Amino acid sequence: FIEDFSQAMSQAGSSQFQEVIRQELEYSMKVELDKILATAHSNEIEHTKKDLEGFKKLFHRFLQEKGPSVDWGKIQRPPEDSIQPYEKIKARGLPDNIASVLNKLVVVKLNGGLGTSMGCKGPKSLIGVRNENTFLDLTVQQIEHLNKSYNTDVPLVLMNSFNTDDDTKKILQKYSHSRVKIYTFNQSRYPRINKETLLPIAKDVSYSGENTECWYPPGHGDIYASFYNSGLLDNLIAEGKEYIFVSNIDNLGATVDLYILNHLMNPPNGKRCEFVMEVTNKTRADVKGGTLTQYENKLRLVEIAQVPKAHVDEFKSVSKFKIFNTNNLWIALSAIKRLQEKNAIDMEIIVNPKTLDGGLNVIQLETAVGAAIKSFENSLGINVPRSRFLPVKTTSDLLLVMSNLYSLNAGSLTMSEKREFPTVPLVKLGSSFTKVQDYLRRFESIPDMLELDHLTVSGDVTFGKNVSLKGTVIIIANHGDRIDIPAGALLENKIVSGNLRILDH
Repeated sequence: FIEDFSQAMSQAGSSQFQEVIRQELEYSMKVELDKILATAHSNEIEHTKKDLEGFKKLFHRFLQEKGPSVDWGKIQRPPEDSIQPYEKIKARGLPDNIASVLNKLVVVKLNGGLGTSMGCKGPKSLIGVRNENTFLDLTVQQIEHLNKSYNTDVPLVLMNSFNTDDDTKKILQKYSHSRVKIYTFNQSRYPRINKETLLPIAKDVSYSGENTECWYPPGHGDIYASFYNSGLLDNLIAEGKEYIFVSNIDNLGATVDLYILNHLMNPPNGKRCEFVMEVTNKTRADVKGGTLTQYENKLRLVEIAQVPKAHVDEFKSVSKFKIFNTNNLWIALSAIKRLQEKNAIDMEIIVNPKTLDGGLNVIQLETAVGAAIKSFENSLGINVPRSRFLPVKTTSDLLLVMSNLYSLNAGSLTMSEKREFPTVPLVKLGSSFTKVQDYLRRFESIPDMLELDHLTVSGDVTFGKNVSLKGTVIIIANHGDRIDIPAGALLENKIVSGNLRILDH
């Protein structure tokens, strides 16, 4: 008994001690943030204050929560009817008045990211992906095509970050005559914190020059607060808009789907969904993607970062968790407003560790837009075809979308009818291809890939014009070697290694 008692006392003591430390950390953080705010010019004070308030709330929650935020034992498979097959939704057809339904929609693209992972400066949305068109060009073309076809007024809203705002606004002038109203708002700007001291590394509000590394945009979960704070949410509701379709600007498969929109606006049971997440079946390439589960009687998105270490392999299993989140989301505007006003949107915190150029270890606190699904009423997953998930994260992805596997029509990419099976080839380009400019230099023209299953390229390799790749092709130039695939070459089930030796495989 005495042992139990002293253990209980020491645990109580340690939790009190932890509480004291937490309060000290919060106080030190407040002091530092006040110092930063004091450096703001009068025209910056208002939005800097909002940003720092938002950050303070996130930091408070970060100090409260420890370890993975899901109790693995409570995770259940979602009920049958909570994830609907797309075919069933499409089978309902479309009403005659589809234009009036479209007029209630707003398309929102997440445009906060830079093209740095592909070796580009500036916003990722301005990288050319197909026939000189950028991600942004294709998005505008898609919506313009909708508005012209149905005589509607679907606007485009871009959520920019402080990293992408200036460059994006400059380029928007080129669409001034297109039939799409384009609005932008900025997501928050939060301070990175030193991993050891848990204090901000910024000393003032500026974010140019040597201060660029002190700040970060806190993930796309920030959309709810920043959309609301910008005033744009209220303006769109006042115009009669009811739903937003949100997706990553680099997902070329995320086009407006009229069947899903109709399902939202005219639900079969009369009860409208406030939140729809498009999910699709996992392949071996998607084992890390977030999945939808049933948790405490709500649909909940579980990300790999929230999974206790002992269960990570189970989480990655394609048989137990068959689907993953495409981050194509349909959300009711009135619900965002209601929940935002009640401060009732609950998203797990993602702790993202970074090492800065000088070697300093920092962490940034982020949230993900899909994690809010559990805060909305009557949420639904829709299992969509893989074609609605076509993200371009690397030059390997870029090669696929530039190739003859896809045809481009009114800004939308569709798989070529000449390809005999609907799956996309697996393409792995080595580090010599990581940067877009190197990648473009190494392909005189994009190869014919209609019959390709798998391509691996490693080392110093270049491709001449009109090369055809079929089946499984592996090209490996060892260190110091160089392989030039000659113009017009046909490689079918070949391994090429050394200095251009072609072997049957």
